[in-house]
Amino acid sequence: MEDAFWSNIFKKKPEAEKSLSDILKSIPIFSGLSGSELKKVEQIVHLRNYRDQEVIFRQNEPGVGMYVIRSGEVDIIYDWGKPSARTLAHFETGDFFGEMALLDETPRSASAVAMEPSELIGFFRPDLLDLIERNPRLGVKIILPLSKLLGERLRRTNEKLQALSQFSEEEPEEIEP
Repeated sequence: MEDAFWSNIFKKKPEAEKSLSDILKSIPIFSGLSGSELKKVEQIVHLRNYRDQEVIFRQNEPGVGMYVIRSGEVDIIYDWGKPSARTLAHFETGDFFGEMALLDETPRSASAVAMEPSELIGFFRPDLLDLIERNPRLGVKIILPLSKLLGERLRRTNEKLQALSQFSEEEPEEIEP
């Protein structure tokens, strides 16, 4: 059991109270940037507020960028609004999602929905492409960690699929009549 008194003393500052630079620096794709480089990224991100149950993006819409949760909670939901809806992921303050859209504009595989009033930091593909054109060195410092992050996630997904495949290939036990 956590002692509320002590946990409050040592609790980190909520993301909403942190500076935009501090929040961005905590995200892996921006963690290697210098202070001046972070300032350049700050100039192109967008702060957006969402109400409880408001859709951030919809399944099958073209992906346009990623989001960092400055405050609030977001669920990634397959078949949002349908009886077959399934929550695929839950994100909270400090988490990020949708980063694959920085590399391509393929349709979103699920919807993102605010589960409470939320403030998000949007980093969008057109802004990234413009940044790469104006400052290629900075663009590479963002794209390489992004590629590494996506590669790691793909490896973990492959491992999970292999485990599921092995599980489904096991011989079923015969049931005697």
